[in-house]
Amino acid sequence: MMNPLIPLLVAIPLAGAFLTMIVGRFITGIPRYMALTTLLATAFISFWLLLAGEASPSVYIAGGWEPVNGVPIGIHLVHDGFSGLVLCIISLIGLLSVIYSISYMAWYTSENFFYALFCLMIAGMNGVVLSGDIFNIFVFLEISAISSYALVAFGVEKNELEATLKYQVLGAVASFMILFAITFIYWSAKTLNIADIRSAFSTGDRGSHYVLIQVLLLTGFGLKAAIIPFHAWLPDAHSSAPSPISAMLSGVLIKAVGIYVIIRLFFNMFVITEGMSVLIATLGALSMAAGVFLAIGQWDIKRLLAYHSISQMGYVIMSAGIGMTLMARGIRPDVAALAITGGIFHMVNHAAFKGLLFLNAGAIEYSVGTRDLHEMGGLAKSMPVTSATSFAASLSISGIPPFNGFFSKLIIIVAAVMGRFYLLAALAALVSIITLASFMKFQRYAFYNREPDNIRKEIKEVPAPMLLSMITLAVVCLLLSLLALPGVRDSVLTPATEILMDQMKYSSQITGI
Repeated sequence: MMNPLIPLLVAIPLAGAFLTMIVGRFITGIPRYMALTTLLATAFISFWLLLAGEASPSVYIAGGWEPVNGVPIGIHLVHDGFSGLVLCIISLIGLLSVIYSISYMAWYTSENFFYALFCLMIAGMNGVVLSGDIFNIFVFLEISAISSYALVAFGVEKNELEATLKYQVLGAVASFMILFAITFIYWSAKTLNIADIRSAFSTGDRGSHYVLIQVLLLTGFGLKAAIIPFHAWLPDAHSSAPSPISAMLSGVLIKAVGIYVIIRLFFNMFVITEGMSVLIATLGALSMAAGVFLAIGQWDIKRLLAYHSISQMGYVIMSAGIGMTLMARGIRPDVAALAITGGIFHMVNHAAFKGLLFLNAGAIEYSVGTRDLHEMGGLAKSMPVTSATSFAASLSISGIPPFNGFFSKLIIIVAAVMGRFYLLAALAALVSIITLASFMKFQRYAFYNREPDNIRKEIKEVPAPMLLSMITLAVVCLLLSLLALPGVRDSVLTPATEILMDQMKYSSQITGI
């Protein structure tokens, strides 16, 4: 089914970026409102498509090039249960980050560059999520990556430039590996369309290069997603960037251009094998455990949060790996579905609570002028809204009910136990306890720990646009708990799980077979 709204999710932010640059040269102060309008439009379309979504994927074929004898020759943009969820995450966190930026970016000059790059990054991420062929995933990936390199370095201080250099070098390595894998795919499958590659791989003889393609793509997109051992760039990049960009990088970028693509390709393009499934589950478990141990010793708030992003993404990758392993063995499809649902649920939850925590960190830095926990304390009285919202986000990431993090972690742990992955279930529970300890430290040193002295009395709460974004995300953290209810879960999360587990459902819509 052709849906004319789908290409607007890429076209509107692209147009917003170019218009912001042109109009911003003549009218100062207008770029922030243009970016806000752009993000409002994409958010409206994203949620409209998700809520009015049909049972089967909807496809937009650029230029109207219909498949010929079942061979897709045009550029396909595909909207289904999984991509629809990720698009909603991108547009919601993007919209709230732009609202937050209205006050926060008053520190910086050249706001028209900032908002133009922001819109470009959104366009790139939406393009990655919607692309039905692997080469266009690469093209949109580069649009979002190059924008994010510039945004990390936006303050042009020594630390920011060093962080973005590291990010660019490792990003270039990842891009090279992805492009190398795409070359191998085209050589062996003679096509770049994901659905068509799937049919070529499932019928033809899969030689040794098949494993090489999988390893290259897992490494390339693993670097983009910053899973262990490909995580070296993330703590510097996320801590150096302006806080609304940290919220975007951690809340959505590593998911859209990393986690999402790994899950999409390994479920919908490759034939699932047990060896690769176990490798993915192992990498997830490693990221989960190593990330939290690296986080607990940090005293810079944003570095602490960055390491927790690695750990929380480990939950998503591990649960996807558990689901893949059970599917490869051909046993317990109900448990495989539960594991995949838990991973997708946690990915959505992470966008909300980690986005909020980075906005909290930005609010503290905005008012106090430091990111060092040693130099804080007693902020609960002078910054009550920041304190309350960060407390909600801390409980959420630590998996304390009634917040959303509890329910997604519970589903993942239950699925691991039911699938007889007892070690992974125990590790997930242990990591959650250590996460709680880490965020108790954050709460204690930032908001309590000392009586408000004269210096603390001069500290004021942040401006209204920043408060609005933080309060909205805190409410979202509570509302997302409703996804654990069977009726809500079936309408929002189940379509995403089904499109991953039923490979024919994805490919038949594109190839027309």
